[in-house]
Amino acid sequence: MVTLKTIAMEAGVSVATVSNVIHENYKKVSAKNIEKIKKIIEKYNYVPNSNARSLALKKSMIIAIVIPYVAKEDSFLNSPYNAEIVGVLEKVIRDSGYYTMVRSVQISREAISLLHTWNVDGVIFLGADKQDIGEIQKKVKIPVMFVDTYAAGEEFSNVGVEDEYGGYIATKYLLNRGHENIWFVGPQTEEEGVVKKRFQGYEQALKEAGLSGNSHHLFARVTSYECGVELGKQIAGAERQVTGVFASADILAIGIMEGLHLCGKKVPEEVSVIGFDDLPVGRYCWPKLTTISPNTVVKATLIAEALLAMVKEEEEKFIRKTVKVNLIERDSVGTQKRA
Repeated sequence: MVTLKTIAMEAGVSVATVSNVIHENYKKVSAKNIEKIKKIIEKYNYVPNSNARSLALKKSMIIAIVIPYVAKEDSFLNSPYNAEIVGVLEKVIRDSGYYTMVRSVQISREAISLLHTWNVDGVIFLGADKQDIGEIQKKVKIPVMFVDTYAAGEEFSNVGVEDEYGGYIATKYLLNRGHENIWFVGPQTEEEGVVKKRFQGYEQALKEAGLSGNSHHLFARVTSYECGVELGKQIAGAERQVTGVFASADILAIGIMEGLHLCGKKVPEEVSVIGFDDLPVGRYCWPKLTTISPNTVVKATLIAEALLAMVKEEEEKFIRKTVKVNLIERDSVGTQKRA
């Protein structure tokens, strides 16, 4: 059986030096010895004991991801957005030598008691109620990173995207293609959050075009394909002719296109639709969905790297990052001929 002592003897170094290389503590080890030890480890296919590594580092090497707004009977993977961002987060965390623990909850603060019993080094909240942030910050004693969270007057680490600008350029794109009767479709926006920001961007674009009176928010009960189908049918039957739709999420937009199709409306010939998220499914549906990309890979990488920097105490206590968005042109938006 290969042990640290075996590797140390073959490399002609101390056991402590081998341990430093395994734990990536390279400061006290020469480049020559690092290369030599790594080759011996590879030769024997040596796998260090994870418990021993955790004890040596005084860390669990586990990062928790908490996903709120998931009903008890649902799977968080039902959301293509959750599936995509968790997939990227897990890869970045894995590549950094850490492990991932995922937990879905109905409301963010449900995770507080769990975090008191879990042995994790840091936690990522994929969205959180603003009223829960203070309580989480007060009671959770490990590094916390929030995602897509808006709360005025609170100090907390967060990575988000240009939600308001995304709503603006989506609506501007429809306006530039000749559309004037453009509806916004998304959840209610009483509280500050990503949907409200996207709606504000939508309203700003209409205001600049002198079309503030054309603003209309069609409320979605939930952000789902099925709800999108229902709303697409409503749009098709609306008394006021709607030629452009900006949906707050791709999964809603794809459902809306199906609802319009079921009612005999052609996309984009009669109604143009644009989404937000740039989910892979948007490239596979027909017509292929025009959307706003939040650059999820860049975003998830930034989230994981920022939290890990906090865990390793390489960064300030609070980190704020905003990822740029951009328009992805496909086939679901057409040009509206003006009278």
